[in-house]
Amino acid sequence: MFTKFKKQYKSIFLDQSSPPFYLKDKVNIILSPSLYWVKKVSLPVKYVRDVKKLLPSLFEDTLPEGNYSYGAYKSGDEFFIFAYLDKLILDTMAKKKIAPSSIANVYFAQSELSHLQGAAKINASQSIYIKDEILLLVPTAWVQESADLDISELIPTKHSVTLAQFGHIVDSKILKKIAVIMVVILLLTATEYVITAQKLAQITELKDALFAKYDLKSTMIQNKSILKKYDSIHSKQMKLRTSISYILALKLNPAEQLSQLSYKNNILKAEFSGVVKGKESRISELLKTKEVDFKSSFKDNSWQVEISI
Repeated sequence: MFTKFKKQYKSIFLDQSSPPFYLKDKVNIILSPSLYWVKKVSLPVKYVRDVKKLLPSLFEDTLPEGNYSYGAYKSGDEFFIFAYLDKLILDTMAKKKIAPSSIANVYFAQSELSHLQGAAKINASQSIYIKDEILLLVPTAWVQESADLDISELIPTKHSVTLAQFGHIVDSKILKKIAVIMVVILLLTATEYVITAQKLAQITELKDALFAKYDLKSTMIQNKSILKKYDSIHSKQMKLRTSISYILALKLNPAEQLSQLSYKNNILKAEFSGVVKGKESRISELLKTKEVDFKSSFKDNSWQVEISI
């Protein structure tokens, strides 16, 4: 009875640079990042239905001129929100010879390829990869390694996309019924809209107060860049501190001595005098037990150890 709902369709990746498709069977369309805008946000709301009312405001001042549709889904405690132009997607499908009758479902690549490992080519010059949980479309020259994208075994999520202008393939009577239902819903949710607008104002006020209190930059991109910089400095300092403590804690034989310890150009160098060539393995093993990655060599009657920080 429900067999048709379980049918699995082949998936194809649709980008504005894709070659034409000549399809015989229905397929799932995976939309390239070039066909939508996406953000990951944290909001003091619990349900996707509450987020959807905020979407136009959350994308305000970030989108080019156009008539946008919006979508969202929840992932953990955060939301992925989307803005897209129905006409752009539909026109791209038409240019690529994809008939409406050949479409089973439409999905954002963000939701379907969220577990992508490494970079994947979508054409000769462009690749996609995950950065901070966002699927990005970049020139292939920007990534070190990039294999061809393979979605032959892809199992779609439940996050399909509704294209508003698919209405031209729906019976006009159904569209009229939908319009009546939408009017009723709008009337019933008028009060809720006012409450949501108040919540949005509160969120903006809290954000401004937080930024002012901690003397943060005006945009999250700037603040994340600063955080990344200091995280890197902290990580190096902790590694340097730990490495020095391992060096100083080494148990040396009476004839062995740490003669010099220096740090330059991200290299911690330790020089040991009195270490007999061929018998330095004891100290090496002590460092290896601490999982210290190092290089060593004998030079000028001393044994030198170098640790990259």
